[in-house]
Amino acid sequence: MDHQFVRTEMLLGSQAMERLSRSHVAVFGLGGVGSWCAEALCRSGVGELTLIDQDTVSESNLNRQAAALHSTLGMEKAQATALRLRDISPSCILHPVVARYEAERRKEFFQESYDYIVDAIDLVSCKLDLIETAHRRGIPIISALGTGNKRDAQQLRITDLSKTEGCPLARVVRKELRARGIVHHQVVFSPEPACAAQAGDEPPPPGRRSIPASAMWVPAAAGLLLAQAVILALSQGDTTPEPSR
Repeated sequence: MDHQFVRTEMLLGSQAMERLSRSHVAVFGLGGVGSWCAEALCRSGVGELTLIDQDTVSESNLNRQAAALHSTLGMEKAQATALRLRDISPSCILHPVVARYEAERRKEFFQESYDYIVDAIDLVSCKLDLIETAHRRGIPIISALGTGNKRDAQQLRITDLSKTEGCPLARVVRKELRARGIVHHQVVFSPEPACAAQAGDEPPPPGRRSIPASAMWVPAAAGLLLAQAVILALSQGDTTPEPSR
């Protein structure tokens, strides 16, 4: 046993690694959370990744995003992430998609068959539609909730949406999904109250009223927890979605 994933195989076993190598995971959103999740999935032996983001790498991304380097400034995040992951695992099949997930275009994003979906989308309307679509199609999905304006990565946890508290985004998502008949949904969230952040001079992107403050460790830790949940579920063959009610 002497190969790239030998240390992971020692931990999970050869059958688990075989399952991971046959798995296809889609990561929606490649920012501070999704970029580290995608990298962890790649480094852990997931055989196929679809990488979805419409944005480009900017200078303000350098403090926290995996694919943000001075050499990738101005590059589309999906392409920059794919470039990095190809260098990490040449055997991983990568599908970079430069686009924003929206309800009007959802069919375009489900041309492939996914074994798991990671939702690291910022916009609430897009997040809600992706979650509902995945549940309706019976595809396991896990979502990241708010990590902006937070400092304590130790408060992050993997849990069911129904058990979240103290997170404004969780409150909105919980209410809206309940109205759509979805009560149970796996998430990574933190109950830490948002810090009072100083105003910055970066303009908010379309659909956002403000830019949250963020350092590396909280979003990166959230991304690694997303990857942990996906990797353990796929490696154990336990990907049956929980019932919505």
